[in-house]
Amino acid sequence: MVANQGKFAVVLLSGGLDSMVAGALAREAGYRLLALSIDYNQRHRVELQAASRVAKSLNAMRHIVLPLDLTAFGGSALTADIAVPKSGVGGDIPITYVPARNTIFLSLTLGLAEVAGASDIFIGVNALDYSGYPDCRPEFIDAFQTMAALATKAGVEGHPIRIKTPLQYMSKADIVREADRLGLDTGISWSCYDPTPDGKHCGLCDSCRLRSKGYQEAGLPDPTLYAARP
Repeated sequence: MVANQGKFAVVLLSGGLDSMVAGALAREAGYRLLALSIDYNQRHRVELQAASRVAKSLNAMRHIVLPLDLTAFGGSALTADIAVPKSGVGGDIPITYVPARNTIFLSLTLGLAEVAGASDIFIGVNALDYSGYPDCRPEFIDAFQTMAALATKAGVEGHPIRIKTPLQYMSKADIVREADRLGLDTGISWSCYDPTPDGKHCGLCDSCRLRSKGYQEAGLPDPTLYAARP
């Protein structure tokens, strides 16, 4: 019998490759899946369509798309009229960073998990091939885990909801290989921050570059349609 058979897990599902693999690993571990996607009026709202496809492919019991319009705050190329950089992945925190996004999203996911009686939350963050976002680091996840135990009825009663980050120390190539092992159709996922009018990945934003690099380094065919190649 699979160790987690029958348990519920909430998967924070963006529609991207990483969250797809994280959800598939939860399913493989025996969890029954609830999927949560946040419609924050992001520039690349096409990812919500991908999230719907991914949730269905993972046989999620329910997929909630929660509206939360972060354009009221702005401050990011994904939530304001700011150009998405196309010159390559740099070493600084990029303008595509959405202020406190994972803190906000994980808080919402934590609330859903407690209501649903879920024992675990799965999020597809990783700290190796990423764009420098502070809320993808293991230190952040550890701190949020501590907060979650203090802030919830489940935690106070001795049953804290666990934050699972199965991709934390994987490179993008590792993630692509894991998707292949799991038999996932990664072509239904979406990564691009600045989609073209004809529905292609731009190929030049940080997210596209990391996605393409992952397939190349994994030595596996990339099903993604790019408008340009870096």
